[in-house]
Amino acid sequence: MDKRNIWSFRFTTASLVLIPVAIGINYLGKLFANILKLPLWLDSIGTILASLLAGPIVGAVSGAVNNIIFGLTADPISFVYAISSVAIGLVAGILAAKGWFDSFGKMLMAGLVIGVSVAIVSTPLNIIFWGGQTGNLWGDALFALLMAQGMPMWLASFLNEITVDLPDKLVTVFVSTIIFRRLPHQLLHMYRHDDKIETL
Repeated sequence: MDKRNIWSFRFTTASLVLIPVAIGINYLGKLFANILKLPLWLDSIGTILASLLAGPIVGAVSGAVNNIIFGLTADPISFVYAISSVAIGLVAGILAAKGWFDSFGKMLMAGLVIGVSVAIVSTPLNIIFWGGQTGNLWGDALFALLMAQGMPMWLASFLNEITVDLPDKLVTVFVSTIIFRRLPHQLLHMYRHDDKIETL
């Protein structure tokens, strides 16, 4: 995919329909993880799916709007992390355009890259707004342990974040890719940028 196609965003009917669908998937995943107290976020499956279908811009918009809606209706903390969701959509869309979702090994690497990228973006937010914590029970337990050991806050916060983000993004990448590959060919054609994306 060339740069013009990667970054293009037209308000087509397909794109406008995809954004609320992606938001709904994100919202349900987040609620599911919260209810079961999982050591995962599960709030970006729709974002990555949107990036696979329509590119990084649509994915980023889906992720950001999802955080705003979730912040208004369930958890105000989500507002702060809209920028993290934008990063997920952008990175996933770029990697998809470069073929990082077309094999198991590449998907594994994509999940790792997305996880590390989001941890880098989110760690300063955690420190500024929440004293280094993430709000995830499992990650915050690790953070408390590391702080008790005398580790610098920025490092304890980063390890807190990445401990949750890496497994979460690996699961998210695989789930979103499975959904993508099971979509009808006619639907994929609506979002087709080039042959490479169509055959992921």
